[in-house]
Amino acid sequence: MDEGVKRMEEGNNLPLDDDAKNEVLKKQETTNINGDSDIKQQIAEQDDQQPVLLVKQKTKRVATLDAFRGLTIVLMILVDDAGGAYSRIDHSPWNGCTLADFVMPFFLFIVGVAIALALKKIPKINYTVKKIILRTLKLLFWGILLQGGYSHAPDELVYGVNMKFIRWCGILQRIALVYCIVALIETFTTKLRPTTLSPGRIAIFTAYKWQWFGGFMAFLIYMITTFALYVPNWSFVDHVNNDEPKRYTVICGMRGHLGPACNAVGYVDRQTWGVNHLYSQPVWRRLKACTFSSPSEGPFRDDAPSWCLAPFEPEGLLSSISAILSGTIGIHYGHVLIHFKSHSERLKQWFSMGFVLLVVAIILHFTDAIPINKQLYSFSYVCFTAGAAGIIFSILYILIDVWGIRTPFLFLEWIGMNAMLVYVLAAEGIFAAFVNGWYYEDPEKSLVHWIKKHVFINVWNSERVGTLLYVIFAEITFWGVVAGVLHKLKIYWKL
Repeated sequence: MDEGVKRMEEGNNLPLDDDAKNEVLKKQETTNINGDSDIKQQIAEQDDQQPVLLVKQKTKRVATLDAFRGLTIVLMILVDDAGGAYSRIDHSPWNGCTLADFVMPFFLFIVGVAIALALKKIPKINYTVKKIILRTLKLLFWGILLQGGYSHAPDELVYGVNMKFIRWCGILQRIALVYCIVALIETFTTKLRPTTLSPGRIAIFTAYKWQWFGGFMAFLIYMITTFALYVPNWSFVDHVNNDEPKRYTVICGMRGHLGPACNAVGYVDRQTWGVNHLYSQPVWRRLKACTFSSPSEGPFRDDAPSWCLAPFEPEGLLSSISAILSGTIGIHYGHVLIHFKSHSERLKQWFSMGFVLLVVAIILHFTDAIPINKQLYSFSYVCFTAGAAGIIFSILYILIDVWGIRTPFLFLEWIGMNAMLVYVLAAEGIFAAFVNGWYYEDPEKSLVHWIKKHVFINVWNSERVGTLLYVIFAEITFWGVVAGVLHKLKIYWKL
């Protein structure tokens, strides 16, 4: 404002001529117009900002889920293809736990976590049930196709199976059973779930009591059957280890036995599927009672008991019922992820659960009450592997989702995002079999065999070291790169 206007506002009634009056009036109008413009501009800016406030932010994906799933696939490739050279990482012949014995329960654990997140909201129960049943059937189909005997990949360039000896059980079949049971319980109890937890340390457990009830029923069925079922003498015909089929008889007549010959797990499978439809190369063949090469494979001892030659199903019916507990513990970790929003609360729940399970398993094993045994899927084995899974999951969560250290684990995330594809093509050897099919003169003269022999084994002058390096670089690293490219192209294989 000019000096005249100021004096008028201050009450000094000084006379102004006409020109001065007109000038003052124009300046007042200009001031009013500018003031209105400023107000309109502020309103317009607020209107422009308003839609931004209403946009719902996308939920951040927990990268640890994919990394843990990828880690499990990597472990499977490592122990399957390098376990022959390093028997210490291969499956334990009976009691005990090696690196290979963590693979199956790790799969079931992460399946449980994923179920909790995928079924967090269920708009239509019937539609969800249909999806669960369909996915279960897909898993069963792929399991029988890959491990039923039809596929002979990667070493034998043939396919087909004698239905008299088809194997009905396997890795994907067990995952299918656990997924189906755990997911259906989660679906049918959707209306009983709380939106917020009530106060108390055990609120997360009581809020999902039906899930724990399902796990407890599986535990009860397994324990009662294992220790109460009478196992009579049984016989089998050896079609693998002799030139001519030969029948053997195993003397049992007991209850509660946890050894290879007379346990209830094997008896249930023989009665359910038939002895000819079980896995014909069980790991117990590497026991000291069966071979002097233990814990590696080797020729049978002359005084080896007859059951050393018998088939046994490591992914059988009764042991798969026990495996439901692994999925139940996994879904608990998923529920914690949903209800607890702070990193510290989640980690406190996860670590405490993991350590408790490990302590229970160690006590049961070293007191000889219930030994840790993957073949029987014993309760101590469930606790030990689930506890280890929970602690490793928590550590990955700290590194990846809390501290943001993702780069070193990106290849695990990529593999985890395409877990089914990498499992089929790499872990089950389908891709290697395809490459082996293009050979020169002899099937042993294929690209896969040439790379393994000349690039790794001959260079290091060691079959053990060469095999391990081949698995790490020509298989795990290769499929990490392939999975990364597929992720970049947004190509995923999901059932």
